[in-house]
Amino acid sequence: MHSLPFKGKAGVGMGRTNIEKKMKGQTNKFVEGVAKALRSNATDAERKLWQRLKSEQLGCKFRRQHPFGRYVLDFACLERMLVVEVDGGQHGEQVPYDDRRTRTLAESGFTVLRFWNHEVLNQIDDVVGEIWRALQPITTPSLPLKGRGLKPGE
Repeated sequence: MHSLPFKGKAGVGMGRTNIEKKMKGQTNKFVEGVAKALRSNATDAERKLWQRLKSEQLGCKFRRQHPFGRYVLDFACLERMLVVEVDGGQHGEQVPYDDRRTRTLAESGFTVLRFWNHEVLNQIDDVVGEIWRALQPITTPSLPLKGRGLKPGE
C-alpha cells in the first residue's frame, strides 16, 4: 500500500495555466457535446477513479471527459500533461484505434496511462499509486563539476 498525498493545492489562484490557454479552441462543438454526455453517463470504474482524482487529491487538477482535438480523454491533468484512460472490454477489439490515439496524444506531449475497468474496480489503490508516481517530476542526479570528482587512485 502506498502513502499518497491529499488535497495538494499548488497553483491555486494562479488563473489559467499556459497549457490550458494553449489548448483552448483545439476541439469542436460536437466533441464538446460528446464529452458532456460521457460525463453524465460514466461507467462504474470511471466514477470510482474520479472519486480519487477530483479536488486535487493527488496534488494537481484532473479534468474528466476532457475534449482534445477529435478525442475525449477519460481523465487529463493538463499541468503535468498526463492522460488516464479507463478501458472496458470493447477496447480489446479496437487496439489499432487506441494505439493511434495514444500515439497522437504522445506527439502532443502527453503521457498516457491505460487501465482496464476491472483493475480500477478491484485494485484502486494500485491504480492510484501508479497515477501518483506518473505525476511526480522526473529528477536527474547532478553530476560533479569538472575537477571536483575523485582523482584516479584516490
